[in-house]
Amino acid sequence: MKILFGFRCFSFLRIILFSVVIMQTSFALATEEIIKENLRKNLPHYEIESIELHEQSGLYVVALKNGPPLYAAKNGEHFLVGDLYRIDDKEGLINETEVAKLAQVEEQPADEMIIFAAENEKAHISVFTDITCGYCRMLHREIEELNDLGISVRYLAYPRAGTHSETYHQMVSIWCADDPNEWMTKAKEGQTVPGNECNNPVNSHYALGQSIGVRGTPTLVLSTGKLIPGYLPAQELAKELGL
Repeated sequence: MKILFGFRCFSFLRIILFSVVIMQTSFALATEEIIKENLRKNLPHYEIESIELHEQSGLYVVALKNGPPLYAAKNGEHFLVGDLYRIDDKEGLINETEVAKLAQVEEQPADEMIIFAAENEKAHISVFTDITCGYCRMLHREIEELNDLGISVRYLAYPRAGTHSETYHQMVSIWCADDPNEWMTKAKEGQTVPGNECNNPVNSHYALGQSIGVRGTPTLVLSTGKLIPGYLPAQELAKELGL
């Protein structure tokens, strides 16, 4: 009887826990729907890309297409616009909004970037680049040195003149070339890239750059999560990466 009673208690607890999980999930979904409905009514010109609960703060993070980051209260009626900060005992003030944005760069598929990989990689940098940019060309001339230091270079396209420019079309041609690495180098040496077309990530790279605050090239995102707006010599980059 004791064993039977214990089994019944265990089963009852499982039912309670399962019910709590269902209730929490239902509540979260209901909250998201309230937030969506309120935003659609009051900000109809923005497209909602995602709504996710930020566990630590209890706020819902709302991603808007081409819009500012929003944070919504659970009642779906109160909203904050701007960056969310967290106080850390060791690191001080941390901009969690910025951290989340830069994490998107790390999540980019490798086959959508042009990568100059170090043979013995110790770190990597993601570089928003423009083939006509003088400092981008200067950085590219240090690719071999960076690779020797164990640093891989991952290129994302950021044509500064926009997605209707000649540079944009050249960068599309590079990404669509049989050997993108070779043509990236040739383009940064001033050679004209033969026209190519294919499904390519140039538009999405450009949009990503704008969303994280890229204002010029090169813009570097280190594997440590730090953003550096501009050129740094290879040895200084190594120091930034702790190498």
